[in-house]
Amino acid sequence: MEAHYPFTLPPLPFAYDALAPELNEKTMLFHHDKHFAAYVDNLNKLLEGHPEYHTWSLEKLCQDWPELTEDIRQGVRNNAGGVYNHDLYFKTLAPTPASTPSGALANAVARDFGDVVALKSAMKAAALGQFGSGWAWLVSDCDGRLSIQKTPNQDTPLPLFPLLCCDVWEHAYYLQYQNRRADYFDAWWLLVDWPRVSQTYAEHAASRSRCPQP
Repeated sequence: MEAHYPFTLPPLPFAYDALAPELNEKTMLFHHDKHFAAYVDNLNKLLEGHPEYHTWSLEKLCQDWPELTEDIRQGVRNNAGGVYNHDLYFKTLAPTPASTPSGALANAVARDFGDVVALKSAMKAAALGQFGSGWAWLVSDCDGRLSIQKTPNQDTPLPLFPLLCCDVWEHAYYLQYQNRRADYFDAWWLLVDWPRVSQTYAEHAASRSRCPQP
């Protein structure tokens, strides 16, 4: 993902059928090549005529959208969030992930949730409790403390540090699971790339590069 405009669609990091049967090829094609791509295209179109924002990073666009000119403010809020959220979503899935967190993340999960079963339960409650479209998140603060957040539409949990997100927009699962969001969540959980998430947490905990504002 480019640091600033123009943004391009990252390739899917695995084959379209690699996550089947939990997430099938048709779902991946539509979710990545249609929905994710549309957010990238729309964000670039919105920013094209505003060179004053071409150096803004994706994270800055997601966090500081109230500072944008009124004509593109809400559009950038929606589409920059769509790009950011989908980028993390696809990056944290894998065909054959480890079953549990490891290293520093495993210790943090035990400290802040009790165990992985409790973590899954908390995140599933957030995913099912999000009314309409939105996201469920596992995030860290600058002290390495974990929490579960949920956001509507394409909002992000920034400036908290996102580690993992479950897309609960219907486009993420309806082709395969219809209205069975709980079944989709359980299938998605089996595909979480815990080695990647664990590495990301360890790097964040070591650097504490991004912290929530007071």
